[in-house]
Amino acid sequence: MPVTTILIIILLLVVIGVFPSWPHSRSWGYGPSGLLGVVLVVLLILLLMGRI
Repeated sequence: MPVTTILIIILLLVVIGVFPSWPHSRSWGYGPSGLLGVVLVVLLILLLMGRI
């Protein structure tokens, strides 16, 4: 499995987990979505630099 496929699968799982509609994550605030944003920015930079 290429690294890109694994990263896409992990990102999809994180996107599903970030939604505050789940009872266990209502009190988390913007923490998980902020972390997801940082991860997406880093991946975008790596993709543009040709490292992925």
